[in-house]
Amino acid sequence: MLLTLLKVTFFFAVVLAAALGAMYLAEHGEPLLIQFNGVEYTLGPVQAAIAALVALFLAWLAVQILRLALAFLRFLAGDRTAIHRYFDRTRERRGYQALAEGMLAVASGEGRLAQDHAKRAARYLDQPHLTNLLAAQAAETAGDATHAEQVYREMLTDNRTRFVGIRGLMQQRLAMGDTSTALRLAEKAYAIKPTNAGLQDTLLTLQTRAHDWKGARSTLKDKRRQGALPKDVAIRRDAVLALQEASEVLAHGNSISAREAAISANKASPDLVPAAVLAARSYLAQKDTRNASRLLQKAWGAQPHPSLAAAYAEIVPDETPAQRMRRFEDLIRQNPDHEESRLLRAELALAAEDFPAARRALGDLAETHPTVRSIAIMAAVERGSGADDSVVRGWLARAMNASRGPQWVCDNCHNIMPEWSPVCDSCHSFDTLTWREPPVASRMATAGNGIEMLPLIVGRPQHAAEDADAAAVAGVSPPLPAPKPQRPAPRPVQPGMIERDSDYEPSSTVTHREKPSGRKSRRGASGAEPSAPGMIGAAAPASEGPATVAEAGPQPPVDPAPGAAEPPTVVTVEVIEPAAGEPPVRPDVEPVTSPGQEMR
Repeated sequence: MLLTLLKVTFFFAVVLAAALGAMYLAEHGEPLLIQFNGVEYTLGPVQAAIAALVALFLAWLAVQILRLALAFLRFLAGDRTAIHRYFDRTRERRGYQALAEGMLAVASGEGRLAQDHAKRAARYLDQPHLTNLLAAQAAETAGDATHAEQVYREMLTDNRTRFVGIRGLMQQRLAMGDTSTALRLAEKAYAIKPTNAGLQDTLLTLQTRAHDWKGARSTLKDKRRQGALPKDVAIRRDAVLALQEASEVLAHGNSISAREAAISANKASPDLVPAAVLAARSYLAQKDTRNASRLLQKAWGAQPHPSLAAAYAEIVPDETPAQRMRRFEDLIRQNPDHEESRLLRAELALAAEDFPAARRALGDLAETHPTVRSIAIMAAVERGSGADDSVVRGWLARAMNASRGPQWVCDNCHNIMPEWSPVCDSCHSFDTLTWREPPVASRMATAGNGIEMLPLIVGRPQHAAEDADAAAVAGVSPPLPAPKPQRPAPRPVQPGMIERDSDYEPSSTVTHREKPSGRKSRRGASGAEPSAPGMIGAAAPASEGPATVAEAGPQPPVDPAPGAAEPPTVVTVEVIEPAAGEPPVRPDVEPVTSPGQEMR
């Protein structure tokens, strides 16, 4: 507003000065005498000023008419004139308008409309570095990969758009899964613009996928020099790449270079467990047990891990369990309260058959943080302490559905990998594996039902051994197990209906006839016949349960003695029940036994 006031004030000052000057000339100025063709003209000062202005205007008008005439002559001769410039400005305005509308169409996801605007912009504008870029983006938005690739190849001929063309072709090859071609294109683009942060990340990812650890370390060094990565992150990632490079060098037989690379990787990142293990084994290969022990103890203090304990055990492989317990105290002392340290102490006590010490070392881990490992240790402790088999089976049953504990989990996609790797197998992210427990229940252990572990921990069932011994003394073979009754097939169900329990045939119990005799057979207190191992026979009263009693099959007729009454029929029923102290049978967990196998 102040500027506007100054402009108005200046305008009025100029008008006032001109008016005052004209008044002064009118009052004091001498007249102007002009003689032309024998005629004398006398003009006052004001009249002279007006005449001068008119003369200037006429001169300007004459010049403009002359320029127009010359332009018309050039137009007739074919030269560019103002008319051409007018049409050029019109075309340029329409071209930029089409370019702007095409960019808006690309941003809104309207690929076909964006392609139409790109064609209009290319027709009106003579700037291919702009129109080709819009055409490529419009083709990608419309899903026309062939046209987009053609446009990107055209952009390679212009130095202004060469980088964009290479990057576009690289993105297309990545979408197609052609990582080898994409890597070559990324290297070419990186040579043009080495400071592009997005291209650096893409190149580093492609180099790690191709196991080009040397090139990846060079790219990582450039990122650190340009300040794109924090110093600690860059050092750790360089250690990861150095470790993987050392592993591959070791696989090719160059152990000396691998040892040096592993030791340098461990020095750069002491908490990197695989680097510590490889460096310790490198020292062991040189018979340097002192540095190997010191390195593993330092790594255990930073991040306890079972691989570190395994490498620590390799230092003295032929020691006794008691000697190993004493030697491992130096390792456990580095981080005594960690869960891994407690589990390791308990396992060492189990190896030494010191079950009370194992129980004390384990503490309440099996209750507060139950994992397969802690529960298995607890089951072994109970077994070694002489606990009942049902207690051991109870712990094993809990272990079937327990978590497997810490594992190598990807922080990006939560993928679980059995071994550490610098690149995730699922999302191909670099340096995203951490040793932790999976966050979701679907990553829990999918181990078997644990039945095959029972003979190793609880031994042979006692009552089965007694039956076998009794049969051996009597000189008879033990009875074969009865076949497991199968559920009859359901009746046909109409489409769209849900089957019910009533659609199945009523169940029947396998029975057989017997003559009464005074000889006492091997039966229980209820008079039932001996059943298969794991089965308990019992007589079923007629008043108990709605079960239907059916005969096992046609029996040969028995001729009764003349005049004697027909002997009564004794019906025995075999009922499947669990033995005392055993958990109930779970058909969905325990394997189905075939005839001839012992059932528990």
